[in-house]
Amino acid sequence: MRVAIPHQLDNDTVRERLRSNTGSIGDSIPGGGAVQTAWPSEDRMTMDISAMGQSLRANVNLEPGQVVLNVDLPPALAFVEPMIAGAIKSQGHRLLAPPKD
Repeated sequence: MRVAIPHQLDNDTVRERLRSNTGSIGDSIPGGGAVQTAWPSEDRMTMDISAMGQSLRANVNLEPGQVVLNVDLPPALAFVEPMIAGAIKSQGHRLLAPPKD
């Protein structure tokens, strides 16, 4: 599954906001979830997600004008792909929002 989240930020700002907000990703998963992140390169964040008894691998690529999230959905979750994509778009904008003081 591929979900693009458009924005009007420079990549340095996107990186900074993603890094400061990644702790809240698990809170956005229905029923809760555990998320571990890593930055194998400057413009790519990887995520290992455990939720609903499933383990998912995802990556976030920073591209000019958009953040693209790619998730390998297991067959057991393929039927909820539209719902997951909608949640990712909604939560993705929150991850790119300025930190709250």
